[in-house]
Amino acid sequence: MVRRTREDAQRMIKSIAVLLYNTTWKCGSVERAVVNYLRSQFRRCGRASTPIKEMLQHLKLSGKQKSEFLDAIKRLEKRRIIRIEGF
Repeated sequence: MVRRTREDAQRMIKSIAVLLYNTTWKCGSVERAVVNYLRSQFRRCGRASTPIKEMLQHLKLSGKQKSEFLDAIKRLEKRRIIRIEGF
């Protein structure tokens, strides 16, 4: 695991996650929570994109859980399930 700088983490938190594929196959619990949240936002509001900061607040993550969440976001992006759109 590569240590992320504070600027990279802040840039990630300010960006937007867009759901590309509605799948949780071979996903961990944190990754599944992210995909399920994006899926519910799409069903409720009709938009497949959500700010990462909003997801952090909804899932009530802090400390080590927050870093695991950011790692899960990167893994989902690497698997092309979500796309990160930065500011």
